[in-house]
Amino acid sequence: MGIFNKIFKSYSEKEVNRVIPIVDKIESFDEKMQTLSDEELKGKTQEFRDRLEKGETLDDLLPESFAVVREASLRVLGMKHFREQLIGGVVLYQGRIAEMKTGEGKTLVATLPSYLNGITGKGVHIVTVNDYLAKRDKEWMGQVYEFLGLRVGVIVHNLTQEERQNAYACDITYGTNNEYGFDYLRDNMVVYKEERVQRPLNYSIVDEVDSILIDEARTPLIISGEGDKSTEFYKVADTFAKMLKKDDYTVDEKSNSVILNDSGVEMAEKFFHLDNYADPANMEIQHHVAQALKGNYMMKKDKDYMVKDNEVLIVDEFTGRLMEGRRYSDGLHQAIEAKEGVKVQKESKTLATITFQNYFRLYNKLSGMTGTALTEEVEFREIYDLDVIVIPTHKEIGRKDFPDLVYKTEMGKFNAVVEEIEETHKIGGPVLVGTVSIEKSEVISNLLKKKGIPHQVLNAKYHEKEAEIITHAGEKGMITIATNMAGRGTDIKLQDGVVELGGLKIIGTERHESRRIDNQLRGRSGRQGDPGSSRFYVSLQDDLMRIFGSEKLGGMVERLGLQDDEAIESRMVSGAIENAQKKVEGNNFDIRKTLIKYDDVMNQQREIIYKQRSEVLEGEDMKAQIQTMVKEIIFNAVESHLSGIEEELQEDLRKLLEFLNDICIPDNSTSVEELKVLSDEEIKEKLLTIATGVYSKKEEEFGEEQIREIERVILLRIVDTKWMDHIDNMDHLKQGMNLRAYRQQDPVQAYQFEGSQMFTEMIYNIRIETVKYLFHVQISRAPEREQVAKVVATNHDESVENQPIRRTEEKIGRNDPCPCGSGKKYKNCHGRRA
Repeated sequence: MGIFNKIFKSYSEKEVNRVIPIVDKIESFDEKMQTLSDEELKGKTQEFRDRLEKGETLDDLLPESFAVVREASLRVLGMKHFREQLIGGVVLYQGRIAEMKTGEGKTLVATLPSYLNGITGKGVHIVTVNDYLAKRDKEWMGQVYEFLGLRVGVIVHNLTQEERQNAYACDITYGTNNEYGFDYLRDNMVVYKEERVQRPLNYSIVDEVDSILIDEARTPLIISGEGDKSTEFYKVADTFAKMLKKDDYTVDEKSNSVILNDSGVEMAEKFFHLDNYADPANMEIQHHVAQALKGNYMMKKDKDYMVKDNEVLIVDEFTGRLMEGRRYSDGLHQAIEAKEGVKVQKESKTLATITFQNYFRLYNKLSGMTGTALTEEVEFREIYDLDVIVIPTHKEIGRKDFPDLVYKTEMGKFNAVVEEIEETHKIGGPVLVGTVSIEKSEVISNLLKKKGIPHQVLNAKYHEKEAEIITHAGEKGMITIATNMAGRGTDIKLQDGVVELGGLKIIGTERHESRRIDNQLRGRSGRQGDPGSSRFYVSLQDDLMRIFGSEKLGGMVERLGLQDDEAIESRMVSGAIENAQKKVEGNNFDIRKTLIKYDDVMNQQREIIYKQRSEVLEGEDMKAQIQTMVKEIIFNAVESHLSGIEEELQEDLRKLLEFLNDICIPDNSTSVEELKVLSDEEIKEKLLTIATGVYSKKEEEFGEEQIREIERVILLRIVDTKWMDHIDNMDHLKQGMNLRAYRQQDPVQAYQFEGSQMFTEMIYNIRIETVKYLFHVQISRAPEREQVAKVVATNHDESVENQPIRRTEEKIGRNDPCPCGSGKKYKNCHGRRA
């Protein structure tokens, strides 16, 4: 096999070999850099900028600029990039994903391409998984950039608008995926361009790229306001769900759903006084019942969510962290609140939304780094057009990965885990125990307490505490229990004497449905050639094995007559488990691919709307556009109202004027009698002349400068209002798409076709409402520019609904300023209907 591998190198090996000559060139500058004074080294930044001005490219500057960063890092941080880190830096610069094992120094690697792209002044965004790492890395690596004359900023929660603008104006900006995404959405809701905080999206390096672009990308970013639906029905549906017996419903864990059986349907019809539960007229009841069933019989307390201070908080399935501020969508969160007897919050109205897939594809160049990406290479390539390059480790990995031990029962497995911990603890070896949930962490903790074994349980709520606890996991005798991905981004360094004891032992108490998560846990041990070991303990009662495991494996265990405290250990068993994981990964990938197909439809529409908003914000003169709108509305109205049948002309003209009187043609400005003697083209011209004259008077009344500002603000407000409604309508359309498959229709194609029709209709309605509002707006005095939005909000016609301006959900408080720029409190402006 070794000879075969030498002849047929992997894709990563071939690509690394192509990078080697560039790395050789970087290293060739090393001696020269060492001879430069600090001032001469700092002066290189301006030199590189001058060379760019004269026509050199970033590719031309790469070798020398990387050498500059390498030398600056040594002088400022005492760390000099080793050869493998230079390879990783080149891969990131090329817009690819660098897979580098834990402890290989990814944080330092990012300084190389960040500096090179940073000297252009267009901005570099380095994306981390939490605020703590964003602040830590900015303060730590920021020393190198600032030494070389670049400005460094950080985007974290609770910054003011001015602080955000300053941070984004820097050459290099650290921040979290959530903050970047929310700022993008908020920037596309502002009324004045000065309120925007981001610049055009240039270059991004995503740390822990698999976590952010795959795991977290399943939930879109949503800015929402309070909706107006009653919460009482969730309580009623919950009462019904709690009445059911096991025979009344079926739990399908593979599809993550709960459905009523025939007896359950009969009970629903009696409980809700329905003739036919399945009738389309009962869709709202069906929706509430479905969520109540899922909340009661699928979602588990202390695994999927926790109740704290009378509030339901989601638990991240990958990290075990509490996801403060996030809520399940589509009424599921309300169903769980009803289940737990806490206050049921109102459903939200979506005001702006984007998936991480579509947000990160907006960057001119995207790259990422992680310890575990290769298993998802197909998804990275298909969704993001990113390939994965495995970077060689600086030192050979010294960790031993043992085959899984498979037990018949979960309790037998846990007892074996505790025995292994006890044996290792006796000799003083450190152990990191990985669990899939807070609940399982507590089971292990309680068993260790009974044996009097001291240990620490990582409660992954505070990122700073999380990092600190993980840091100590390599100390003598330290037993740490944590969720599989906790402490991501923090190195575990071995204390003196631990190497002789065999290094850090990793014990996985259950296989995760994703191999990446298991590999992430294993990777906590074996840093920079350190010794260590890893083993997973599995039982046939584990969720993965129970739902997706092979029946053949279960049969084998039965035939062997295993007792609870006996285990199977074989490569074949590990292979069967890996096949189960591949099956789940394939299912999840298909789900994400389908979701992105749907969102791509929405994304095309979003880009059109946001592009139009941006043009308006940049101060483009809207007069010609308004005139075109008026012309289109009048011409379309004439063509649609006049049937061409002589006997119906009188009635057609009456309806035409009735329609246009409400928009842009004043009452009594013309009559049916005047129009009926004209041809269709003459009618169009006459009505357009009337409308143009009316608007010219409006311009004289307000003044040239003021009417242009009013046009701009009104168009923005109406675009936003209609776009919010459209988001909701598209969401409702998507929910009904799966039924199309039964009609032999492709659901995605049907969604695209009908969504396009809805979008066209929305654009038409935007034009109608804009013209209507402009022709009817009344202002008693000419306001200052910054007051126009407030005045327009005050005058806003009832026919143009003021709609309320979820990842989550980023909530706008009812007493907060409304993001539309009106200056009112949210509850009195966009939130007044909530």
